[in-house]
Amino acid sequence: MPTIVMTKLASKLDPSLKKKAFAFLEKLAEDDTTPGLHIEPINGSADAKVRTGRVDAGFRAVLFKMTSPEGTSYVVHGIWPHDDAITVAKKTVLSLNPVNGVAEVRTIETPVEPVAPPVREPVEPEPAVEEKAAQVVPETVEEAPVAGPLDGLDVTALTEDLGIDAGVARAAVGTRSEDELLDIAGNAVEWQGLALLDLAAGHTVDEVKDKLGIGAAPVPAGTDDEAILEGLRHPAAQMSFTYIENSEELRRVIEGGDFGAWRVFLHPEQRQYAEKDYNGPFRLSGGAGTGKTVVLLHRARTLARREPGARIVLTTFTKNLAEAMSRDLERLEPGLPRADQLGGAGVHVSGIDALASAVLRVAGADVERDAQTVLGVGSSRLVGRTPPEVWRDAIEDHGGGLPEPLRSPAFFAAEYSAVVLPQLITTREAYFRARRTGRGVALDRGRRAAVWDVIESYRAKARMDETIDFHEAAAIAAVHLRRVAAEGGGHVADHVLVDEGQDLAPAHWMLLRALAGEHANDLFIAEDSHQRIYGQKVTLSQYGIAIVGRSRRLTLNYRTTAQNLGYAMGVLSGGEYVDLEDGTEEHGDYRSARSGPAPRLLPAGGLGEELDNAAGLLRAWLDAGVVPETIAVLVRDRWKADQVVNGLGDRGVVVRAVDREKIQPGQPVVMTMHRAKGTEFSRVLLFGVSEGSVPAALRDEQYDDAAASDALLRERSLVYVAATRARDELAVSWSGKKSGILGS
Repeated sequence: MPTIVMTKLASKLDPSLKKKAFAFLEKLAEDDTTPGLHIEPINGSADAKVRTGRVDAGFRAVLFKMTSPEGTSYVVHGIWPHDDAITVAKKTVLSLNPVNGVAEVRTIETPVEPVAPPVREPVEPEPAVEEKAAQVVPETVEEAPVAGPLDGLDVTALTEDLGIDAGVARAAVGTRSEDELLDIAGNAVEWQGLALLDLAAGHTVDEVKDKLGIGAAPVPAGTDDEAILEGLRHPAAQMSFTYIENSEELRRVIEGGDFGAWRVFLHPEQRQYAEKDYNGPFRLSGGAGTGKTVVLLHRARTLARREPGARIVLTTFTKNLAEAMSRDLERLEPGLPRADQLGGAGVHVSGIDALASAVLRVAGADVERDAQTVLGVGSSRLVGRTPPEVWRDAIEDHGGGLPEPLRSPAFFAAEYSAVVLPQLITTREAYFRARRTGRGVALDRGRRAAVWDVIESYRAKARMDETIDFHEAAAIAAVHLRRVAAEGGGHVADHVLVDEGQDLAPAHWMLLRALAGEHANDLFIAEDSHQRIYGQKVTLSQYGIAIVGRSRRLTLNYRTTAQNLGYAMGVLSGGEYVDLEDGTEEHGDYRSARSGPAPRLLPAGGLGEELDNAAGLLRAWLDAGVVPETIAVLVRDRWKADQVVNGLGDRGVVVRAVDREKIQPGQPVVMTMHRAKGTEFSRVLLFGVSEGSVPAALRDEQYDDAAASDALLRERSLVYVAATRARDELAVSWSGKKSGILGS
């Protein structure tokens, strides 16, 4: 049976061709001598390996056929109309890069006839020295040459050190703008284009070689076909080629389109993080769209394949994001062992709060003494969750001794989450001694006493209702797991993979640390401090998670265009961001591999005009053939979402509000910016980004300047998250004066 190798180009098929392409390739994988396939060489082709095959009466596949001791292999380059396929086949070659041994598909264009050198005009003889002195020479000012993205690099470095094509290298070195370089990179062999973008971002040639796994070309062993088959497995080649293991994987690659391709054709850097062993916790950071979640999914698959029976937990902040990861993992590998229950063999995917509930449910009555450790009062009835309004009730009853700014539910929720629960404080005296690092507002003994009165009231009200809040549940679950492990009961997980780590609270980190013991590959954490839209800042080392040098960052955005990314980054400017290791998070070197139109700005005098603009924009996108459900209107809150749905409906544009449910086909969607986390769309409109609407009211954060600044930082992050949901086009609208977050 022949081996099938797919290129990324071959995975991007017109929907009408996907079923026929799958049928053709499935038959090819079973028996390439089947008469109906019509696998034929092409006379006059630039590569003797090239073949075409009949997909249907009008379309043919372009393939490369190779043989080795293991059998026959076909590299599927793409599918075109019959005549176009013949033309492509004649001028396309599959070969090894002579510098580094990476397999590449290249197009051999018709040689251009050399142009005769221009006839030189006779030159007048130079005047004598005396004559020169007598001539009046006008003063001129030489203009300094414009610096280009690759200033300091020459063609030799690109071609001889990296292996970039000479024509591409000459064009790239001559560029004078990032847009020019993007155009060249977008038309180059994929690894070469990404290498150019890395160099433009300031990485050295050696750093680029390391990221791409590029070294000197190996000495060829065996036949030319065998050498190319080996080159197809090079880390840099795997961005463009993937070996198909079975018909189900073939179906996924074909039907997945761009979404599926992003999950199959990994950058060598991403693949390294997905497959490497780490001697302890590892942190992977990166901006929106850099592929952190993709790495997590591949790592889950790698661990499950490598260790049959391993208990792997894949978790994130919200239920919606966990459900999306579960679906994506199924698309990546449908047969991957899954665990329905925490502690079972396989991959268990769950939101973080659901994990805490699962621990408490299994513990049953045994959790009573753990509740005593966290809350000061033992109880095993921990099913209900305390609503946030209970803080307001407790403040009204017992917060009279506090100044007005501190009579804030936001202050108490943060104090309880960041100070009381992590330190397992259950008495007034313990709270007096508690460390309050990073809390900003100072509390003397008298104010601490008043704060503790409110906390005791909060706990008492919850106890009467037999409820605990989500952070209490996580803390109790963590204490329970630690106790069980200390008593010899072991741990419930072997590996824990965490997405959106920046949004987790201290008690969540206590739980995650307790799920798996401390050993190699115990915790793998993906985070982006620029996307922290919930909760306060957290430092991992405070919760027993020591990264100590096991931290890396992704900088290449695969989702959105350079123009959209630049706009989103502008929203972040003016804010200072700190990562989970308490280090400053930079964003200056984030870049995109794609170019597109500049974001569209739609100012309006009032809400009616803004809705008119939105309706016109959505109609234009739909009339252009954009798939409806790949269009999203993102707003600050649910009230605004309802307003937009009704307003667009009145203007003849039917859209669907999406909250907890899945996105369904057929209509553009309207959702809050928070709900949009973890999604991506072809076209995005940020609606209502007006002064007074974004940022939302921050009255509850006014108890401390630092708290107010942090809340404003989260609002910037929220708009950044929303803007980076757009793959191709971004539009931003507002009524009256635009939000100051948008800058100039």
